Amino acid sequence: MSEATIVETGSMGRVAYARIAPNEDLVLGVEKLCMAEGFKNAFVRGALGSLVDACLGTRDGKYVQIKGPAVEIVSLAGEVRSQEDGSLSASLTGVVADTEGNVYGGPFVAGANPICMTFEVTLEEWLPLAVAL
Repeated sequence: MSEATIVETGSMGRVAYARIAPNEDLVLGVEKLCMAEGFKNAFVRGALGSLVDACLGTRDGKYVQIKGPAVEIVSLAGEVRSQEDGSLSASLTGVVADTEGNVYGGPFVAGANPICMTFEVTLEEWLPLAVAL
């Protein structure tokens, strides 16, 4: 095993239950919600909703587009991290189902996953204390 393991210590902070509006991007919408609530780091704990179309990354660095309308999000998990320049970056992974019941999984590509109607999400603030290698 040659990969470094990072162990982070911290505590959970506030919890936000929020809604992302139609045609807003899923990834950018989560970042916007965290910015609005003052969350510098957060975990995505759950969500409910659908996308107009979905776009997921693949292992070979490419992506797959799933045409809608109304691509259902079956599961969603991820985190939001503050960057050195003060911006926020969300990494979200999930499973979606198209209108014919085909199921796809992978990381959501930022800027390519517009919300269909409304989308509810639960965010939990993470307050890191230290990082040990």
